[in-house]
Amino acid sequence: MSTITIRNLDDDVTRRLRIRAAAHGHSMEAEVRAILTGAVAGSTHLGRALIEMGESVGGVELEIPERSPARPVDLE
Repeated sequence: MSTITIRNLDDDVTRRLRIRAAAHGHSMEAEVRAILTGAVAGSTHLGRALIEMGESVGGVELEIPERSPARPVDLE
């Protein structure tokens, strides 16, 4: 495991991180670790991130309307 130090972090950012951590029941350090892990893990997998968002709220049911077959195209 590595350790990093972040200098010159704005006081408002620190305050908002503390509030966010409390809302998730984490320490501020654990919250920052979760944010950083999510940022690099999900950066290339938008589809997976969307699926996980849906799963986090219990899934999403989508109504897919019936479609008629495509009309043939006359290329002449």
